[in-house]
Parts: sequence; structure tokens; C-alpha cells
Amino acid sequence: MPVDSPNNTASEPLSQLLLPIQPEDHIEGSPHARYTLVEYGDYECPACGQLFQTIRQLHKQFGDDVRLVFRHYPLSGIHPHAEQAAEAVEAAGAQGRFWEMHDLLFDHQDALRTKDLYTYCGQLGLDSKRFRDELKEHKYEDRVREDFRRGVANGVYGTPGLFVNGIRHNGGLDLDSILGKLKEVGPA
Repeated sequence: MPVDSPNNTASEPLSQLLLPIQPEDHIEGSPHARYTLVEYGDYECPACGQLFQTIRQLHKQFGDDVRLVFRHYPLSGIHPHAEQAAEAVEAAGAQGRFWEMHDLLFDHQDALRTKDLYTYCGQLGLDSKRFRDELKEHKYEDRVREDFRRGVANGVYGTPGLFVNGIRHNGGLDLDSILGKLKEVGPA
């Protein structure tokens, strides 16, 4: 099974998220949402791209009842641009544009080279000198690696690693599969 594919074995016990949401996490949505998705993701992972589209559909269907917590889990061994992409999102986040860069990278998963990241910086109106300097310095490398370590501690070994209201989801990434998981775990 490829490393970046979800594990679809039904015989695995339900596992819980060991590390609850932290103040430094990137959170999109209301703290009062009925459903919280915690994703360990990689911007170059096709399955994460699929999940990104499914989460968009969930937001359309559930609105404020769904929130997303995103933690970096770049699989640099098979995705050569993943770690720098994660650092770029952190650099954008330092300028208040985390989610905008996050969305741009998932919308353009096939264009994650350094020059592409600089283009997205410009599209978002970021301070380009600061953004370029922070990428060159690897200012956010430790942050990205800390997310990765947290993922390993939570038993994540591939992407996407997804938890719904604290319970791991090992099934499909399509809307019906995620809706089934929401129904299974129930609202928070």
C-alpha cells in the first residue's frame, strides 16, 4: 500500500487523537462546531488534495458546524516539495494568511517549486522580502517538524492522517465516507 494512501482495513480498532487541539494549532472554524477534523497533511499528497476538496464540500453542507485543524506532515522522501511548501504556509501564516496559502497550495498541488511559492506570495499580497528571507532561512522548519513529530506520536504514518472528533478515520476520503464517519462518531 502506498504511504500516502489511507488505510482501509476495517479490523483496526478505533484510535483516538492523543494530542488535543493546542493554542498554536491552525484552526479554521468555530470552537463551537459540532464536528472537528484534525488533519495531518502534505501539500504534495494526492490523497490530501482529495480530502481538501471533500472538506470544502463539508463546509458548504455544514457551515459553522465543521472546523478544521491542520497539522503539517510532509512526506519529504516521496514528495520533494512538501516540506518547503509547509514552511511557505507557515511564512504566510506569520503574515496572517495561513489559510489562504493553504488553499492555494492544495489548488495547485502540481506547482510547488520555490518560484511557484514566490508567485503565490505575490498573489496574496504578502511582504515578499520577508517571505523569501524566511523560506531561505528555514525559519519555520522546527514548527513543521514539531507537527510531524506530533503526528508520529498520534500513530500517523501516512497522509492524510485524519481524526474526526478525536477518532481516527481510516476509510475513504470521498464525501459519503466522511459523512459516514461524522454519523458514526456523532457531534462533539
